[in-house]
Amino acid sequence: MEHLHVGMTAFAAAISVGAIGVGAVTAVGRNPGAANKILVQSILAIAFVEACIFYVIFLVK
Repeated sequence: MEHLHVGMTAFAAAISVGAIGVGAVTAVGRNPGAANKILVQSILAIAFVEACIFYVIFLVK
């Protein structure tokens, strides 16, 4: 049963990373001059999302 939690978290994280990517591409398309700032914010957001997966994996085991 606990494997279901890990799978659901991984699925949600994958959807979240995809949404962050779409948002970043859209933002850079609207304002190419801010690409570096958008990249930094996107990397931080993706790191926080992936941290959720690690929390679930460590809590389940």
